[in-house]
Amino acid sequence: MQTVKVESAALVQIGYDAATQQLIVEFRDGAIYHYLGIPAAVHASLVSASSKGQHFNQAIRGNYPFTRFRREQLHA
Repeated sequence: MQTVKVESAALVQIGYDAATQQLIVEFRDGAIYHYLGIPAAVHASLVSASSKGQHFNQAIRGNYPFTRFRREQLHA
């Protein structure tokens, strides 16, 4: 899955796989969330939102199953 860096006070980068509807969001605090079942329209609206952190909180957080990682866990 390819990720793109985003301009956001809260987020660093976002990755999305349309075939599997998986979304990865990396936050500035080092937390990385892997979400399942994210429709392409939800991903597109996140990428185009003027406030990505606010949009994430409204449209994604608490609405989809996820696994949380820390950056250190992925590079161990």
